[in-house]
Amino acid sequence: MARLAVLGAGAWGTSLAAVLSARHRVTLWARDAAQAEAIASARCNLRYLPEIALPQSLVVSSDLRQSIEGTDLLIAATPVAGLRDLCTRLANVRVPLVWLCKGFEAESGLLPHQIVEGCRAPGVRGGALSGPSFALEVARGLPCALTLAAWDGEFARAAAALVHGGRLRVYFSTDLVGVELGGAIKNVMAIAAGISDGLGLGQNARAALITRGLAEITRLGVALGGSAETLMGLSGAGDLILTATGELSRNRRVGLDLARGRRLAEILAALGHVAEGVRSAREVARLAAQRGVDMPLCAAVNAVLDGQLTPPEAVQELLGRDPKEEA
Repeated sequence: MARLAVLGAGAWGTSLAAVLSARHRVTLWARDAAQAEAIASARCNLRYLPEIALPQSLVVSSDLRQSIEGTDLLIAATPVAGLRDLCTRLANVRVPLVWLCKGFEAESGLLPHQIVEGCRAPGVRGGALSGPSFALEVARGLPCALTLAAWDGEFARAAAALVHGGRLRVYFSTDLVGVELGGAIKNVMAIAAGISDGLGLGQNARAALITRGLAEITRLGVALGGSAETLMGLSGAGDLILTATGELSRNRRVGLDLARGRRLAEILAALGHVAEGVRSAREVARLAAQRGVDMPLCAAVNAVLDGQLTPPEAVQELLGRDPKEEA
């Protein structure tokens, strides 16, 4: 039994902390003291997972120093936007860190591992945990498979073994770039799938969109140093399929609402959670242009988000492209 601290009390952090507490001594850290007190008192995260009763063994705290004291592994469960601040606060802490967030930092365009490497002391091991995983299903004890990736293969194997267990199956990988890019770009494609479904384009169109979306993800992923095999796995194809089709997908919901004519600001205000695909779309388009990678689906999503095209206009533009060899 290890001592773990999950840092961030959103839906995914709360879900993972609850599941891991069956096998380890786990503390769930919430930045806001009132939120931590409410969760500890109700034994439930009423804001993010109201349906789930938390185990009595799970400790909830807003004291960061106390939460990380004596731990074997830290798990950062913040959005990408909060990762830098958290890592800065952990700069002198030598405990290994695994992060759950997917996407690019808005101001810098950096992936999570680049943010972590810029904030923490050299030599402190870390990695990303990613894959198809709706927090509510994991919290309910339904089966889930993920990939834990780190530059250090020994650490990836050891950290995966800590998280693995029960109905949570965890593979390990040394392709950190591929795993992070799959998790980031699939959110953009999920917005596209939501637009397609919202316009009533049918299941044929959705299948084509997911397939061609995966081709775009793989092209950019390989251009940036990831492995095509990784992007065909859980953190690429698996996460794309789930996020593009699942009813619990926030990014798909954004696309559905855009297709129905709602304004982006209104959609995000009503969502109540972060939809990383909205933030990632512009960065993915920038990287594609920089590397000369053809990503028409991503470009179309970005144009809709920026208000340059309506959803029907974006579809027409995509369908009007000249035929080409499938690759």
